[in-house]
Amino acid sequence: MTVRLPFEELDSQTTPMGEINLRRRIEPSLQVDVYEVKLGDEFLMSSLFTVAEIELARLGLAEVDGGDLDVVVGGLGLGYTAVAALEDDRVDALVVVEALPAVIGWHERGLLPEAAGLADDARTRLVQGDFFAMAAGEDGFDPHTSGRTFDAILLDVDHSPRHVLHDSHARFYTTAGLRRMRRFLAPGGVFALWSDDPPDDDFLAVLREVFDHVRAEVVSFRNFIIDGESTNTVYVAS
Repeated sequence: MTVRLPFEELDSQTTPMGEINLRRRIEPSLQVDVYEVKLGDEFLMSSLFTVAEIELARLGLAEVDGGDLDVVVGGLGLGYTAVAALEDDRVDALVVVEALPAVIGWHERGLLPEAAGLADDARTRLVQGDFFAMAAGEDGFDPHTSGRTFDAILLDVDHSPRHVLHDSHARFYTTAGLRRMRRFLAPGGVFALWSDDPPDDDFLAVLREVFDHVRAEVVSFRNFIIDGESTNTVYVAS
């Protein structure tokens, strides 16, 4: 009989951005396993609240016409956005760009049961790299094919356009930064972004400088910790 420990650290590694930790614990009020990621003293993500990460993929891909879709996910994390993208039968190829090799290793080692099979899916390629540097560079997101364009780019790295994990990310959320990224969208392509903050009118205005159709979708989900509803935002631009 396997005994489930109430808490265990699954991995801890030093990265250029600080110590990153993956841990599993049993949430006593729900009696479920919860997987959490910390970077330094900051909580990055939890498997307790994944509705908006999944909706990032669903809302973004719903805006794309046609089939045989090539998709980029910026930020691997616990894998919920990437898994949701693969649930769309039209997705033919998925490139997931993740800055931290440790995070890619969690998936390759099978440490995250709810993302089981992601790394082994024939459509998926996990690429270690800086999404923001790739968006600003000449080669783009596929190290094997310079300048390759995609039908959708789905991004979930920073907390929001105003609350970034690293100062170097801030320039991406400008008109110039988004225009550089847009070079790697195919005609009719869609850019979608997760944010922990409410819709930001200033950022919407920046998006409208670059894209023809822009909206902010508020995604609500039950938060048992506050015994109420919480919200995230998904920006969709095409």
